Amino acid sequence: MDWQTTADAVPARIVSEARAQSLQGRAPATGAWREGDPVGDRRFVSVGDVALESGAVLPHARIAYETWGTLSPARDNAILVLHALTGDSHVVGPAGPAHPSAGWWPGVVGPGLPIDTDRYFVVAPNVIGGCQGSTGPASLAPDGVEWATRFPFLTIRDQVRAQVAFAREIGIERFHAVVGGSMGAMHVLEWAIMAPDAVERIAVLAAPAAATADQVALNSVQIEAIRTDPAFRGGEYYDAPDGEGPTRGLALARRMAMLNYRTAAELNGRFERHWQSDLDPLGGGGRFAVESYLDFHGNKFTRRFDANSYLVLTEAMNSHDIGRGRGGVGAALDAVRATSLVLGIDSDRYFTLDGQVEVARRLRGSVHGSEPVLVHSEYGHDAFLIEHAVVGDALRLLLEA
Repeated sequence: MDWQTTADAVPARIVSEARAQSLQGRAPATGAWREGDPVGDRRFVSVGDVALESGAVLPHARIAYETWGTLSPARDNAILVLHALTGDSHVVGPAGPAHPSAGWWPGVVGPGLPIDTDRYFVVAPNVIGGCQGSTGPASLAPDGVEWATRFPFLTIRDQVRAQVAFAREIGIERFHAVVGGSMGAMHVLEWAIMAPDAVERIAVLAAPAAATADQVALNSVQIEAIRTDPAFRGGEYYDAPDGEGPTRGLALARRMAMLNYRTAAELNGRFERHWQSDLDPLGGGGRFAVESYLDFHGNKFTRRFDANSYLVLTEAMNSHDIGRGRGGVGAALDAVRATSLVLGIDSDRYFTLDGQVEVARRLRGSVHGSEPVLVHSEYGHDAFLIEHAVVGDALRLLLEA
């Protein structure tokens, strides 16, 4: 579900007191990028009004994006990299005043790496509904006030419709490949169906063809954690002083999500029953180390994300069903013409392997046969962020096909 920051995606470890103290101080009401903030490596393009599946229209939409490499004279070497729920356009590069986190895929994208920026022109947009420069709930609506809960309901297809318009605006008619994991892979599948002439290859990493009831249920608990935070104020919190935004609810949602992204084996192996400090957690006022680990990452997350965006994007993930209105999932997959890669993770307890098996067995243009490329890992859903060697080898196979 989540392409996290590099620091979040590394194997779990004990949070030292020094690391915990690094988050002291009041968190802002929102971690969204706002007008007037440093731009950093972002670029911006207007995609105009976006017609939505609901019948509503998102007016004057803008997409923030970043690029690496050089577009060839024939414009045939572009690769679109699509992020997941809490990712953004900053795929590689350092953290700084403009980018709250370092790039989230540094072992895969870059010079000489599997997605080689000496060879390919890599484009990464921030999804609409997001909070790092593209139009989202924290953006100003036409009346000059933040959209907040007035922001329209989005589906995965709505987001892809905006991405297709974005590609047109930057002058790319056909991508050498469209690559994404988790929510980004949902977008990849829709690209292959909605814009088949614009896609030569697709990489579907750790995502199903449709969200299941179990996944929607897990998402619903996170949504409720945010909405029941008194500081959420019905979504109208953007004028709240530091420390008075819905950070408790957002941090709790993040803690819940991280338990879906990792595995029991990793958490038990890393933390066992260790204490965070000398204080006994059994009535002595102390805490278990694994509790501090979750708290640290939940609190860190509130400084780079927006609660309303989390709701909008999570509900968009719940909408995911490539078979809706197309005769079912099988019929939709049968229509895909692009050369494909499907990758699944044996320990993924969020987007379980059976979802990738279903996709791989129906796609006719696979570079690896009728079964998905299988990643054996203790890291669960996050493995496609961590297991660079096997993921990179699979991507190279696709890109050379």
